[in-house]
Amino acid sequence: MGIRSMETPDFERVFMDAGGRKGRPFRTLWRLYRGQRINLLLSLLFFIIKHSPVWIMSVLTADMINIISRPDADLKWFWIDAAVLFAVVLQNVATQTLHVSFMSRSSRLMEAGLRGTMMRKLQHLSMSYHSELRSGKMQAKVLRDVEQIELLSKQVMYSFVPAILNIIAAVTIAAATSLAVASLFVVLLPFAGGLVYFFRNKIRQRNRDFRRQIEEMSGAVAESVEMLPVTKAHGLEDIEIEKVNGTLYNLRGKGYRLDITEAVFGASGWVTFTLFQVICLTFTCMLAYQGRIQIGDVVMYQGLFGTIMMSINNLINVYPQFAKGFESIHSVTEVLASTETDEYQGTKVPGSIRGEFRFENVRFHYKDTDKHVLNGFTLDVKPGETIALVGESGAGKSTVLNLAIGFYRPTSGRILLDGVPFDELDMRAYRRQIAVVPQNTVLFSGTIRQNITYGLTNVSEEELERVIRMANLQDVIAAMPDGLDTMIGEHGGKLSGGQRQRIAIARAMIRNPRIIFLDEATSALDNISEFVVQKAMRELIRGRTTFIVAHRLSTIRDADRIVVMKNGRIQEVGSYEELMQRRGEFYQLKQLQA
Repeated sequence: MGIRSMETPDFERVFMDAGGRKGRPFRTLWRLYRGQRINLLLSLLFFIIKHSPVWIMSVLTADMINIISRPDADLKWFWIDAAVLFAVVLQNVATQTLHVSFMSRSSRLMEAGLRGTMMRKLQHLSMSYHSELRSGKMQAKVLRDVEQIELLSKQVMYSFVPAILNIIAAVTIAAATSLAVASLFVVLLPFAGGLVYFFRNKIRQRNRDFRRQIEEMSGAVAESVEMLPVTKAHGLEDIEIEKVNGTLYNLRGKGYRLDITEAVFGASGWVTFTLFQVICLTFTCMLAYQGRIQIGDVVMYQGLFGTIMMSINNLINVYPQFAKGFESIHSVTEVLASTETDEYQGTKVPGSIRGEFRFENVRFHYKDTDKHVLNGFTLDVKPGETIALVGESGAGKSTVLNLAIGFYRPTSGRILLDGVPFDELDMRAYRRQIAVVPQNTVLFSGTIRQNITYGLTNVSEEELERVIRMANLQDVIAAMPDGLDTMIGEHGGKLSGGQRQRIAIARAMIRNPRIIFLDEATSALDNISEFVVQKAMRELIRGRTTFIVAHRLSTIRDADRIVVMKNGRIQEVGSYEELMQRRGEFYQLKQLQA
């Protein structure tokens, strides 16, 4: 049965609430299982049945010893006790299987649902949020942290709940036969709580430091892999190794401190409760010597006390795992409780877009700086007009594109499309009518066909062939072993830069967009391919509003207007010929490329 067909909680709402309720991880974990609680209760029921031998054996063992220690023993009850022991032991196989089955069904569904929710949330978070969070960190959250939360839920069911039930059962059985022994049992519990309380904050902080270092390491390794071609090309392997080793060294140190803290915690618990077991043995033996209890009861109390000791020791040993799970809940909360969603939340669905843009005194700066990338940018763009943005690196050209796409929102000023402010637009509906060809080509590890038709269904072979010819891709596809159905590897790693760029251009063409954004779209093409693609581009952009960011000024001769930018401001605007005759900023830039 599919994940969506099952009743699952609103995970995002759960963590939004958790974000405002610090220190309540158990409540958050419980709410994650909303819709699966019947399975959890059934799992608990079968656990009690399968675990019953632990409690029953102590009582029946004591009874069997007491029976045979009497001179006039009636062996009938001895054999009845033995038969009951056989029965409660044999049922364990079936009930253990059912216990794990219901628990696993719940936890796996929660795990899959939580990962799915995180991936959906990532799609809705703003570009500024993604620009501040390294991809390796995000992978650690989606993979490691969700796994730790799922492990936490299993530890609760397989370790915490059994320990609590064992303690309750042992104290109850002891109280039914001897209040003095039961009182001794109860005295132990505050010591366990005190030990956990003493180590709690230190273990929690150690886990938090370790988790953050894991994220740093994941980010560093992912970045190192991406930089591998540049690193090897410049012979910088040793520098990169040293940089990653620094991160790994910090991880080793934090991991070592965490391990030592957990070791001291566990050893302290074992010593404390073993001493208490010796005290319990001495106390019950004296009671038997005085004739206040039978000899078999000494075995029963020792078994019950051993159960309590083992349960408390399990709680102590599992607490570090709880701390990891609590920290992972905190880590996932950072993502799912984030309010940094898409910059625009408008609901107006644009009909047939004409492509008229107006930038009204737009100012923009990124969150980590007060320096404006754009400062008073004002521009009116007519429907179907081609606007080329040129200027030095850092002038704000790509920022204008990102603002026009809706990735970022102006710090002040506003942008209008066909007279409608961006704040009112449904951005998803708007973006379905645009096409973007970035400078750094983005492909995924599918086939060429899948990359060109990404997000589209029912694309005819005739349309696909036409786009392939326009993008000058026919020779590339003909050379591939499986043609259009050739797998291109991760990020298109089996293709050259020019081939990847032409696939990206074909992906834009096949969408028949109303607005086109080209960020150095032909930068990776050779002269022959560039000539062919430029000719196709002229056909593509005819009648469509187009924004072009270009460094190679010879490629924008046909632009209706060229906007020359410097330090986030417009220096001059005009056609290619007008700007060359004016001999201003554009002329100087062109002379540098002559």
